[in-house]
Amino acid sequence: MTTSSAMDFDYIVVGAGTAGCLLANRLSANPANRVLLLEAGGEDNYHWIHIPVGYLYCIGNPRTDWCYKTKADPGLNGRELGYPRGRVLGGCSSINGMIYMRGQSADYDSWMAEGNPGWGWNDVLPLFKGMEDHHAGANEFHGAGGEWRVERARLSWEILDSFRDAAEQAGIAPVNDFNKGDNEGSDYFEVNQRSGWRWNASKAFLRPIKHRRNLTVMTGARTTHLEFSGRRVTGVAFIKDGHKHIATAHKEVVMACGAIGSAQILQASGIGAASLLNPLGIPVVHDLPGVGQNLQDHLQLRMVYRIEGAKTLNMMANSLWGKAMIGLQYALTRSGPMSMAPSQLGVFAKSSPAQSRANVEYHVQPLSLEKFGEPLHDFPAFTASVCNLRPTSRGHVRITSPDTNQAPEILCNYLSTAEDRQVAADSIRLTRRIVGQSALAKYKPHEIKPGMVGDTDEALANAAGNIGTTIFHPVGTCKMGHDDMSVVDSSLRVHGIEGLRVADASIMPTITSGNTNSPTLMIAEKAAQMILAG
Repeated sequence: MTTSSAMDFDYIVVGAGTAGCLLANRLSANPANRVLLLEAGGEDNYHWIHIPVGYLYCIGNPRTDWCYKTKADPGLNGRELGYPRGRVLGGCSSINGMIYMRGQSADYDSWMAEGNPGWGWNDVLPLFKGMEDHHAGANEFHGAGGEWRVERARLSWEILDSFRDAAEQAGIAPVNDFNKGDNEGSDYFEVNQRSGWRWNASKAFLRPIKHRRNLTVMTGARTTHLEFSGRRVTGVAFIKDGHKHIATAHKEVVMACGAIGSAQILQASGIGAASLLNPLGIPVVHDLPGVGQNLQDHLQLRMVYRIEGAKTLNMMANSLWGKAMIGLQYALTRSGPMSMAPSQLGVFAKSSPAQSRANVEYHVQPLSLEKFGEPLHDFPAFTASVCNLRPTSRGHVRITSPDTNQAPEILCNYLSTAEDRQVAADSIRLTRRIVGQSALAKYKPHEIKPGMVGDTDEALANAAGNIGTTIFHPVGTCKMGHDDMSVVDSSLRVHGIEGLRVADASIMPTITSGNTNSPTLMIAEKAAQMILAG
């Protein structure tokens, strides 16, 4: 394999996903900065990326997804899970559920309280607003004219409206905005779409500036490792078109490969726990044991209810006539089921009165299926997926080979703490209480999953292990902080290494209380400001 070393830049951004697209935009705004953006995947020119329902054809597709698998998880009663991660320009914003969610103000205030100045809610809110183009215009909590488009959902469903009424009967009030710092309540999700099309980070931040002469974007470029001079990162080695290349960064390299990819490349480069790297024959540049630790994810419990007397996608999509009508509606109006995010109705609640703030999130869907990637059921049903927003279980990402083309070991350790098992049990009880309200009685809901298991904490936690699955929100594997397991400081510089930062969801010390895509953009925005400030 031949090597080329003729590429010199000021900044190299590794990963053109959600964070990388924004970083490339901001770092190349000054024509004096020469910026290289590397992406292992391809262009985002696959038509299913842009049609909202196309996530069904992007997840599990090697054209757009790394197609990771988790290790068999004891908390899931020994089950493995598919673990999608975007492998295309735009990254996960090209294959995700398009839900716009910031989390809760207390999430960010807790980051700051842990010794990370500048990361409190009052610090990050202006960053969210500055990049936003909100359908309602600018106000105290939202921005207009930014790149990140936020719109209302383009359809509603009778069964979801009734679920919202039932939630209110159960004590969970409707709200009209999840993104003001306290998201407790129910509403249809706002989505990252423009006029019925997916709005990904590539469209928002990269396409408008790809003409810049000081920006080089390389797709199909898989990073193999970082280059060093002592403990200073000097560049990146990558493979493109079967040839090895080395690009030099005179100022900084910024990792933006997400909670899986950033940890994997750091470890493959000799930054990580020596006990992991030595047996693999990887020279240890810096023994940093926190790399790949602290993996957190939202485990969703997909509770399925068969119903009568209401329209659901199950029946619409299970006939040729129904599919034709769905396609025609989208073609003519950019609305209907093809325009919808995977989940439409959101409910944030306390799983029990002991919780101080909303700690579970529902994604309620007018459809049901055995598991993701399988056909919809042939009977009318809805799914009430409920996830623990602040799990205490922690997993890891560990390379098994120096070759970054080999998937790392991913173990989430779901439901491994007593607290998480209690929240899971309480979440099933809460769902049953909502579904038992009079607002849903006319549909005669019958629980299919998990089914009528016993009501003890142990039985319900075991049932959660049977039906639980990822909601695609891995974070935390390069956590920000100053304890023994932290990887970056509050400026996102990697501890003990010069010329290297991490700027993606992996730096979250604790996961945000909601969907993680837009918080990842905020992290990249803040990182860009700090990098440019020197």
